[in-house]
Amino acid sequence: MKSIVLLSGGLDSTVSMAQALREGEVELCLTMDYGQRAAAREIAAASALAAYYKLAHRVIQLPFLGEVTTTSLVNRKETIPEPAEEFLDDPQQATATAAAVWVPNRNGLFINIAACFAEALGCEQVVTGFNREEAATFPDNSFDFLEAINSSLAYSTASGVRVVSYTARLNKAEIVRLGQRLGVPWHLIWSCYYGGETMCGRCESCRRLCRAMAAAGLEDWVRR
Repeated sequence: MKSIVLLSGGLDSTVSMAQALREGEVELCLTMDYGQRAAAREIAAASALAAYYKLAHRVIQLPFLGEVTTTSLVNRKETIPEPAEEFLDDPQQATATAAAVWVPNRNGLFINIAACFAEALGCEQVVTGFNREEAATFPDNSFDFLEAINSSLAYSTASGVRVVSYTARLNKAEIVRLGQRLGVPWHLIWSCYYGGETMCGRCESCRRLCRAMAAAGLEDWVRR
């Protein structure tokens, strides 16, 4: 099985990529730059990971996406939510946080771009990094979304490219444990919404990552 991987450099996409390598070949990793605050750090992380696994890597520039969205991930005038850990599983808080970082049709766009590469390069699938936790508030992380977009790709690709996510059934702690078994180089990932010198430890993405690392017994990583 040959894959195109959508690689942000974060936890989910990295572990999903590592599993794709166990299942078959990865032809190319794609990282999207739409003007998000963490773009430079995500690109650097994805590039380092691709080099670590000896994979081809390409950055796709999508400036228009940053122009049409008011998300706090792009708009520096908006505040990125920094929920306390105890509120991560609170439906009301999670819904509000999701709304603040929502980017219009982001995953739909990314997958369709990756499907173009997959069909052109003779790859059967596009690999994404979804997870069960965030699927509760991000519908484009859900299995319903995967089924719907695969139905669409059956018509829009001549070769019947499909989307798979090896992490979609897992919560973040389970994803870390899978990554441990796969030997993922944790020091190379970037899972923060900000683009600072180090991951902030306060945004929702950092909070979920730190909680998962601690739950998987990697407290030393959390304290670094």
